[in-house]
Amino acid sequence: MAYKILVTGGSGFIGTNVLAQFEKAGHQVLNIDIAPPRCASQGHLWKQLDICAGAELTAAFQDFAPDYVLHLAARTDMDGQTLADYEANIGGVRNIVAAVKATPGIRRTLFMSSRLVCQIGYMPTSDTDYNATTVYGQSKVEGEKIVRAEAADHFPWLILRPTSIWGPWFDVPYRNFFDALRRGIYVHPTKRPILKSYGYVGNSVHQIDTVLMKANDGDVLNKTFYMCDYPPLEVSEWAGMICRELGVRNAPSLPYGIMKLMALGGDVLKACGWLSVPLTSFRLNNILTEMVHETRDMEALCGALPYTLEDGVRETCEWLKDHPR
Repeated sequence: MAYKILVTGGSGFIGTNVLAQFEKAGHQVLNIDIAPPRCASQGHLWKQLDICAGAELTAAFQDFAPDYVLHLAARTDMDGQTLADYEANIGGVRNIVAAVKATPGIRRTLFMSSRLVCQIGYMPTSDTDYNATTVYGQSKVEGEKIVRAEAADHFPWLILRPTSIWGPWFDVPYRNFFDALRRGIYVHPTKRPILKSYGYVGNSVHQIDTVLMKANDGDVLNKTFYMCDYPPLEVSEWAGMICRELGVRNAPSLPYGIMKLMALGGDVLKACGWLSVPLTSFRLNNILTEMVHETRDMEALCGALPYTLEDGVRETCEWLKDHPR
């Protein structure tokens, strides 16, 4: 059955993949975004609009009259200094809630949050057990609180927290990871297997499609899920798989002490204005900290994922060949 689906932030990485799948399935799709689509062939789906413009946003919702809403739009970088820098993640969410309330007939609204509502490595004991350590993460906490408080019983909603998603149409940081492997400048900590609940974007689209439109209300409404592949991958094995697909030598390994010195040097370079430093203390900590999330509820809803890790690596490397920087 075909539906009308409104997607905010559809010009971004995950959104580009979602739009392609929804349109392929025969749905009528509207992408609300301040930026033009990454994929030029999706230009006919795009309406340029800032989610912080509340009245205009509500008018667009009412004009399109969607069956389902997928809210992806957000500021996602780590460079903001205060919550005011992330108004899209706070005021923008409040405007989405208001627009949904004012638009009859919406069956379900999916709000995209972030794993960074908790510090990497922290295992929350409930959906509202927060432990954000970045301003970006704090802004996503505020967004979740708005959904829980202001959506409440007014309309059907759920929240997804993407972990680290990668694949075609991606950008920083994981495109940088693939590029670093291709250029031979990535190094892995010696003798440190590291498990990560990352997600290939093709599987993420399958999960979004399932929880937004196919799952039973009682299984998803007013609930929060982590969006990632299962089981978790091991970083050095993943890196080796990418290197083989790219036809380059495997990434070397270095002792932690040397990597720590490199990261400290990266901190200095970033402080001097180089925002895309390959390695900083923050990124090194992210690399070394295991990140394994509970996925049993998502597995029960979505079943076996459509793409293996090998499938994802192969398709991503093929996309990279066709889309050089």
